[in-house]
This record gives sequence, C-alpha cells and structure tokens, in this order.
Amino acid sequence: MKAAQVFGDRIIINEVPDVELEGRKGAVVKVLGCGLCGSDIVKFNHRTVPEGTVLGHEIVAQILEINSDTDFKAGDIIVTTHHIPCGKCIYCKSGHVSMCRHFKETNLVPGGFSEKVFLSEEHLQNVAYLKPENLTDVEASFYEPLSCCVRAVRRAELPSESTVLVLGLGSIGILMSQALKSAGMKVLGCDLLPERVEVLKNFGVEAVVNLPENYRPDAVFLTAGADKTVEIAVKRVRDGGKIVVFASTPNSFPFPNNEIYYRELTVMGSYSPDLCDMRKSLELLQSGSVKVTGLSTVYPPEELEQAICDTKNAKIMKAYISMS
Repeated sequence: MKAAQVFGDRIIINEVPDVELEGRKGAVVKVLGCGLCGSDIVKFNHRTVPEGTVLGHEIVAQILEINSDTDFKAGDIIVTTHHIPCGKCIYCKSGHVSMCRHFKETNLVPGGFSEKVFLSEEHLQNVAYLKPENLTDVEASFYEPLSCCVRAVRRAELPSESTVLVLGLGSIGILMSQALKSAGMKVLGCDLLPERVEVLKNFGVEAVVNLPENYRPDAVFLTAGADKTVEIAVKRVRDGGKIVVFASTPNSFPFPNNEIYYRELTVMGSYSPDLCDMRKSLELLQSGSVKVTGLSTVYPPEELEQAICDTKNAKIMKAYISMS
C-alpha cells in the first residue's frame, strides 16, 4: 500500500507493507481522507518524528476487515482518532487526559496519510463512530479537532453568557468560537485577516479585525500561534478573568507573574480531548450547531507538502488529504 512518509525536510509517497489483522482484535480500514492538523505541521517542521513516520490522525475511513466485539461491520464508514486515555492514572483522574502515558502511546498504524490503517479493538470501542449520513467525508473529518475545542470550553468552566474573546480565526479559532457559542457564551472572534473574520460572521458569530477600545472579556482563548496574542490576552482580559491557551508560540515569554498575582488571573492550557468530548463533537457537527462547510481545501497525497506550505502561509484555512 502507499503511504506519505517523512524523510528529513521531505514527504515522500512510498510503497509500504500492507496492514493486516493477523488474528488480532481490531479492524483494517481504507482511509478515505485525513485532515491536516497543526500538530502534523509542527512535527514536520521541527523534525520531531523518526524517519519514515506517517503523520495524520483526523481520518474518515471504510472498514475492510474486522475482528471485533463491537457492532461495527465491514463496509461501515467511520470517523476515528488516534489517542485513548486509560481512565485510571493520576492524569486521567485529575482531568488531565492529554498527559496520560497510555494516551500518548496509542496511535493509528501506520498513520492517517496512508491507504490503509490498523485500528485496535480499543480504538473501535472508545473513539470510533459511524459517520453521520448528513455529513460529507470532509465535514466529518473535523470530528477530532472540534473535540479538542469542546474539551477546552468544558475545562474553562465559564458561567453561561460569559463574554469570550477568541484570538486567531484559523480553522481552530472558527471551531472554538462556535463551540463556545453553542455552550451559551457571548463570543467575539478577532483576526488580522478580514476574510477570516467574514467566515466566522457567516457562521453566525460576531467577529472583528480591530477590537473595541473598552472591550474587557471574562475570558480570552488563544487560538493563534503568534507572539503578539499573549500580550493582547493579558492586556484585554478583565481582572479575575481567564486565559485559555490553545496554541504554541514561536518564543518563550517571561511568566507574567505580577499580572496574574495582582489581577487574580487564571491561565490554563488545554490540548487533546477526553472521550466525552469526542461524542459531543460529533453531536455538534451532526446537528449543525458547529458549521464547517467550505473550511477545507482538498489535496491529493502527492501534494501533502504543498498543503503544509499553504496552511503555514495562510493561503488556506484547512487542508484535507483525499486518500481515495
């Protein structure tokens, strides 16, 4: 089978060994398509994965062969993701599932940017769902990234009708803004690119290029990996407010100790989802509470490098790699 493998600063389509059940519990699935995640881009750009790695985890796939105690069957089209928390360790029990060692070790084999993937029985039992019939494959591929946003909203524990500023309206900012609105928040999105502001406004959420001078929200969600957003967040959030970090930035900043101390700010990070967030994500997509139509640009696997480049340079909102 063919797979897109990372070799240094290149991604090369190679013939790799077929995945097989070999008597194991689980399923072999044909990957129909896979969304390109920001974490894939970071891993590729910073060379943090071994040579030959196949990236990708936001997959929509069709079951080819299955040996499972679940209700899934051959021919089913499903959405799934890669990581699964154990639910038993100190991290899971304290609500930090992204730090769970089992969570970090579970993965798709070999990765989403390949013709086929092996899913373990654990994946089938916990993170795989039938694709809703009213969603296209491209729309359904937002299941995992939206679930990350759902968890961030849930962990923030904001009272209903809190005012929330979302800084950065890439695909995650667009998803986060809608997830917040669906949770009953008063949301304002902000981005330097007018076209991205218009996308969010067309999805029914208020958005601006320039923030109102006296706007002091209850919470700020950082969804853009730009240094300036940290400064803006600290300056803008009201006293006693929250800053939720959902993006990495190029530089490390001095810890704003005095701001946090004297103004009683809460600063928190949120990374990957828990199982309940995945279920909620699919519900939001299926019901249309979160809209994703038109956010993705489709590329063939041979143009994965180009998709990464276009995403980095803000030429597109989100890339979807069609493997079928």
